[in-house]
Amino acid sequence: MTTPELKKLPTWLKLTAEHATISLSRPSEVNGVKVDTLTIRSPTVREVRAADRASGDDEEQRELMLFAGLCDAGQQDLESLKLVDYHRLQAGYFRLVQDDGV
Repeated sequence: MTTPELKKLPTWLKLTAEHATISLSRPSEVNGVKVDTLTIRSPTVREVRAADRASGDDEEQRELMLFAGLCDAGQQDLESLKLVDYHRLQAGYFRLVQDDGV
């Protein structure tokens, strides 16, 4: 039986146990400042539950609320990201919360 290969991280993603840092494809404004990276921290159960309650049944709103809180950014700032950069943020988040079993 062979050991499964670990997925190589994309060059735009730096990952630790506590946060993911995502390099944006182009600078974007967050909290009134042009940035070329976003850092998203690992969520607590409380934060996920709060986003669930506040968003009702709107999954997109739930994700935006959660990501905004975890990035210390405004929801409008995240909505202004280029789609490729928002997808990078999603990928960073899901890499951050997955359990690799290691």
